Amino acid sequence: MAEQDSSHVRWLLVFWMFIISAIAYLDRVNISIAGHTIMEQFHLSTVELGWIFSAFVLGYAIFQTPGGSLADHLGPRWVLTAGVLWWGVFTSLTALVPTGIGAALFLFIAVRFLLGAGEAVVYPASNNVVAHWVPTQERGIANGLIFAGVGVGAGITPPLITFIMTHFGWRWCFWGSALLGIAAGVVWFLIARDAPERHPWVSKSERELIRAGVDVKRPEHVASTPWRAIVRSKEIIAITLSYFCYGYVAYIFFTWFFIYLTTVRGLDLKSGASYTMLPFMGMAVCSPLGGVICDAVTRRYGKRMGRCGIAVAGIGLAALFIMIGASVSSPRMASIVLAGGVGALYLAQSSFWSVSADVAGPWAGTVSGAMNTGGQIGGALTAILTPAIAGHFGWSASFQVAAALCVVGSLAWLVVDPDRKLVPDSPSSV
Repeated sequence: MAEQDSSHVRWLLVFWMFIISAIAYLDRVNISIAGHTIMEQFHLSTVELGWIFSAFVLGYAIFQTPGGSLADHLGPRWVLTAGVLWWGVFTSLTALVPTGIGAALFLFIAVRFLLGAGEAVVYPASNNVVAHWVPTQERGIANGLIFAGVGVGAGITPPLITFIMTHFGWRWCFWGSALLGIAAGVVWFLIARDAPERHPWVSKSERELIRAGVDVKRPEHVASTPWRAIVRSKEIIAITLSYFCYGYVAYIFFTWFFIYLTTVRGLDLKSGASYTMLPFMGMAVCSPLGGVICDAVTRRYGKRMGRCGIAVAGIGLAALFIMIGASVSSPRMASIVLAGGVGALYLAQSSFWSVSADVAGPWAGTVSGAMNTGGQIGGALTAILTPAIAGHFGWSASFQVAAALCVVGSLAWLVVDPDRKLVPDSPSSV
């Protein structure tokens, strides 16, 4: 490549992280579509199927921070490749559980737990890539594109998995997903490097652009993780609290929205499936849109307004949409308004990951993993509390709790200073 030609390798890596993100959500949501068939074939109850669902979330939450720390110390190229291949293997093992075996429930729980452990490296490792490859003024749109994969992956899963089940059987839902994941991991290993200086495709102009906009250069060996500084950082505490609230609200739509529309709002299965896709469409559109807005406002007014201001506004607007949507009488209009709430929520998605990269520097994987652990704990609580609250106080109360958590998550951003870097305060803290 001639030196006068400017390369765009960083955007190739961001695009492939979008692909991996979409496949990750395909791999985690496919069992919810195949779940009814699995229940019938293995004689499982709905409670037991819930344990299988929860096993994934548990493994995913536990290994967020360790996965991020591995990416910080070993580099995201190898860690993400290993993670994608790992979850490809355990996705396929889901389909290998033999019918009639007495330990089927235990095997499903073990496989889904280990699948969650493998998927846990994805977003912390991607944030490490962003921290070392993407100039700070472009991190909003980069993270927005990566997390658009969440909406795309979750959105295409119902029709795709239904088609595969109808034509090839439920086991091919997992084998097909596994093959996609393994192929994506191989491509990632071939195209990725841990730093621009190590990539043969990066031109001099792109390397200089990245170097000018990135606060940290990847050393040969990353220093020990400064845990004391991490747990004392009000920025990290605040964004983790906010992401807990964020995860609680988002997972309502991943887990309970279809049931809410069909059993509470009275939509038939076909209409319920169609309207269930609306929140995922909102995620896919508003995640990159929020990134564009975040970067534009940051360039004009600085990170405080561009990162934190957009998060305050987006999550706060989500609270308003959710409150209104829960009280609208028309089920179809309620679906649209609630989907608007999810879209507003995802306007803030890039802020979380951009600020964690800005603040953490070489420890971006560890810090974003810790932050995402908070989000997954919120998601796990949703699975338990949402139906419990609905059973005692009605479904409107469940959404009102979600709206209240949006308010808390929005206000938490007021104490965040994205320009305050994470620095070990003493040798004993590392």
